[in-house]
Parts: sequence; structure tokens; C-alpha cells
Amino acid sequence: MLEQEKKSHYDLLLAQLSGLLEGERNALSNLSNSSALLNQALPNSVFTGFYLFDGRELLLGPFQGGVSCVHIALGKGVCGQAAEEGRTIIVDDVRTHANYISCDAKALSEIVVPMMKNGQLLGVLDLDSRLVADYDAIDREYLERFVALLVEGTDWNFAMFGEKN
Repeated sequence: MLEQEKKSHYDLLLAQLSGLLEGERNALSNLSNSSALLNQALPNSVFTGFYLFDGRELLLGPFQGGVSCVHIALGKGVCGQAAEEGRTIIVDDVRTHANYISCDAKALSEIVVPMMKNGQLLGVLDLDSRLVADYDAIDREYLERFVALLVEGTDWNFAMFGEKN
């Protein structure tokens, strides 16, 4: 896909997310629809979903794909590393990444985007592709915007993450 075509594809994805979020602020509903939207928009995906931080570890949240890991410690795997470091991580070939946790043998590349609100970790967006090196700087930019839009357009009940309001 050409760079401009990819950006146009992501612009449409962001517009679709805005439409999904309009009038709906429930976290579970928004995370569920967001994972479905990403799964439809990114055809090479084998996993599109969220891991949510409960105050101690990441727990499997709404997703599209095969059965997956449920518990991920901070710092472990790409999801735990992105959560702990608070930065997006792209892995071109998970088979060569020392800190990779294999949940699905079909996954060959991965991007993980942390979800933060007011400096507090909510969780991560995790995308796995069946292709090697499927994610790049354009994916990073637009998926970070996707997460920002989702976080801002959602009411977060911090009790569901092990926190008290």
C-alpha cells in the first residue's frame, strides 16, 4: 500500500471510530467495537485487542482473534514492556524478539500502544499481524491517534482496573 493510500485508510478508520464513540462512553462497549473496527480495517491481523491494567498486571480485555494469553506482568512481553515504559513498541519479527510472549504462532509482527489517561496506565492496544514487518511509523502515528481518541471518548471506571476513585 502506498504511503498516501495508507494514510487515507487510517483517516477513514479515525472517522469511523469517532462515529462509534458518538453518544457512547461505556468502556466495555467502546473497547469491544474498537477491536472489531481494527480487525475489519487491518486485514493482515491475527489479533486486535486490548489488555487492561488492574493495578498489578495486564489482563486480557475485548479483542478479535484466537484464544490469547490472559495475564501479562509489567515488563514481560511486548505488551508488558510497552505498558511499563509508556511508549509504543513495534516488533518487525516476533520470532527474533527476546522479550516476546507467544500466544498465537500465526503472529509474525506486532505493535503495542499504551493507553494512558492523566498519567495513569489504563492498558495497551495490541495488534498482531500474520506478516513480518507489517507495522511502520505511519501505523504508530495513526494508532497513537486512535488510542488518544478512544481514551478521550470513553468514561473510565477506574474501579474496573483495581483503582478506587
